[in-house]
Amino acid sequence: MVLSLPSPPPPPRLQGADQANYEDEDLAGELMDGGDEEPRAWTLQEKALHEARLKAKAKRRLRRTSSRDSNRESLSEGGEPLPDPSSPKGKSHNRKSRMGKGRGLPKKGSDAHPIPPASLCPLRALANGQSGCSRLGGCCLGDTAQPTSLSLCLGGAGGKGVWGAPGVVYSYQEPDARDPNYDEVAQGDTVYATVVPELEEEELEKAVQPMMKEYFEHGDTLEVVELLRELNLGGHKASVPSLAVALSLEGKASHRELTSRLLSDLVGKVMSPEDIAAAFDRTLSDLPDLILDTPEAPQMLGQFIARAVADHALPLDFLERYKGRVDCEHARAALDRAAILLRIKRDVNRLDNVWGVGGGQRPVKHLIKEMNLLLREYLLSGEVSEAEHCLRQLEVPHFHHELVYEAVVMVLESTGDTAVAMMVRLLKVLWETGLVTLDQMNRGFQRVYDELGDISLDVPLAHSILERLVDLCFEEGVITKQLRDACPARGRKRFVSEGDGGQIKP
Repeated sequence: MVLSLPSPPPPPRLQGADQANYEDEDLAGELMDGGDEEPRAWTLQEKALHEARLKAKAKRRLRRTSSRDSNRESLSEGGEPLPDPSSPKGKSHNRKSRMGKGRGLPKKGSDAHPIPPASLCPLRALANGQSGCSRLGGCCLGDTAQPTSLSLCLGGAGGKGVWGAPGVVYSYQEPDARDPNYDEVAQGDTVYATVVPELEEEELEKAVQPMMKEYFEHGDTLEVVELLRELNLGGHKASVPSLAVALSLEGKASHRELTSRLLSDLVGKVMSPEDIAAAFDRTLSDLPDLILDTPEAPQMLGQFIARAVADHALPLDFLERYKGRVDCEHARAALDRAAILLRIKRDVNRLDNVWGVGGGQRPVKHLIKEMNLLLREYLLSGEVSEAEHCLRQLEVPHFHHELVYEAVVMVLESTGDTAVAMMVRLLKVLWETGLVTLDQMNRGFQRVYDELGDISLDVPLAHSILERLVDLCFEEGVITKQLRDACPARGRKRFVSEGDGGQIKP
């Protein structure tokens, strides 16, 4: 029986420098051993050849060592730590298997990343008409990886600059504001608007009070409307008319007239009639506190309500809402006053004279008429305090010279000494109280002096009556000596008989 032994494996193939070293050693062994024969001595040529090979081998080793050292020095100069040659990181281009689980890089043509189903991929779901992605962490390449192109999700037909297979139409998706890449400026036309914060109750009061005080000086309602439009009143619109009425109750009659005009002009521009009604509701509830500073507040508030209803700033059924529902006696008095005024003036569209005729806003003819009525009533009643009160209500201190002029002319046109004495008494009181100033008194008398020639045509005795009135006023201290001396006197020239020599006697 013959047993066949396996042939010994061939020696491993050597490449590069290892093969050259192996051949050198083999050749040196043959030269020393002489093959199968006995060892022989080397010749000079063989020794020279062997030394040359050894020198070449040393040079190759030195060259490899120097190149490795230069690479290490360049990496150390760049600031990066040199990896340990024995560590896996130090072995570049090493495709050796890791932990016996195969190499880390995929083979060409292998399906390393299979295409996920449409339910897990948002891009494929979008292409198929579905919406949403059931996975929040990642897509296609794992929980942390994101696809770098749509070809991974669309099953091919990808590539650089390609968005999928031809014919695939994607629907529009609203941008998510929570997206880190969300750009508000890039989302179409951006509209920027100035947002004015709504005023609080205290801030509104601080803003409206100076505005109303300034309005009482200039009387321009359009300016107030523009200022109110710049404020964000919000739900505090009713506070503006309420504050205006409260401030005017503490002021003059002209202030109340201006407030009534303002309420009429605000309707339709800044607020509605219901806002004005809410303001008067609040004012009626605050009447017990308003009476402490203004005892006539119920009557004045009733006049405000009547004027507002006549100006169509309040609804016509405003008074009907309170019938049988008022418990406060002050509010009841204000509503009764408004009802009486509306009943008397039912044929008049506007209650223009509810606050009297006064202030510089009124025509001059109306003021002259009011002063004439004032003086005639005084001559009939003789009450100086009432005349003084009426003159103050007119609120025209710059026009008091007209009162002095009308008083002097009325004395010149009257008969008897009663009118002279009463007018001197009235002018004295007005002078002492400071209601009529020195300038207004002088201007009134000077106007009479200038028009005395025309007045004498209707009143022949005007010169004599005026001289007596001026003397009495000077004695009472109403006018100055200079004004008395300026009074014109018509000298009567009388010719005597011929026996007197034709002289003119004074």
